[in-house]
Amino acid sequence: MPATTLITAPKLQTLMHSGQPLMVFDCSFDLAQPALGERQYREGHIPGALHADLDRHLSAGDGAAASGGRHPLPTRERFAAWLAQIGFANDMQAVVYDRNSANYCGRLWWMLKWAGHDTVAVLDGGLQAWQAAGGALAGGNEGAWPPSQFTLGAPLRRLVTVDEVLAHLGDTSQTMVDARATPRYRGEMEPLDPVAGHIPGALNRPFGDNAGPDGRFKSPEQLRAEFATLLGERPAATVVHQCGSGVSAIPNLLAMEVAGLGPTALFAGSWSEWCSDPARPVARG
Repeated sequence: MPATTLITAPKLQTLMHSGQPLMVFDCSFDLAQPALGERQYREGHIPGALHADLDRHLSAGDGAAASGGRHPLPTRERFAAWLAQIGFANDMQAVVYDRNSANYCGRLWWMLKWAGHDTVAVLDGGLQAWQAAGGALAGGNEGAWPPSQFTLGAPLRRLVTVDEVLAHLGDTSQTMVDARATPRYRGEMEPLDPVAGHIPGALNRPFGDNAGPDGRFKSPEQLRAEFATLLGERPAATVVHQCGSGVSAIPNLLAMEVAGLGPTALFAGSWSEWCSDPARPVARG
């Protein structure tokens, strides 16, 4: 069966020896040191894995963008062109991982779903779990794959714009869930964006709450109970996830799927896009 949410390290090891079409991505990154992720990759990664950099590969940079914020999404067409360039094809299983509690690899997991590719899974526990399971590491860079054809499919996950969030602010049809650390959500401090606070009405669930002490996602039952407490009477289908720039919101989105609560939406521009216009309301506390 294809893996579409999480995959364990032993199951990845089995998959790697099965001969099935597979591409593994190391998405390690550090916001404070953007070059660190690539250095870490070169120092040690899962054999055969390619490096996917948040700034260079998973954000729009100076190109056409599909969202706003500090890490704007590239258009689906531009993303598909990159996938074809690196040799990823529609028949492949993708597995993504990082060293950062799925904070960055979740971005690629979601983008592949958004591109219409369902067979993508996050390595539960990341590189640390791979090593704990006795997995070997490779150093340096991997050889280039031959270019492929990648055909976009209908989006499998919903991208929400800042205008949509504003239009439904306060509606029962929209429940914002903010994945940032609680002091940032409350507006007590803001290290990255020019305005502190949160979108009015947003609930707060820091993305790190999805993992247990071993770095793996909590059980589906525990996640389901925690989201039920967070949401109260609000239907799971109304949830729109956000964070600072649309990256660390993904672990919450993935956790809801692991919990069996179904696909939910992403506001990729997140707080960084929301607070860029002083006309949009800000809440604190």
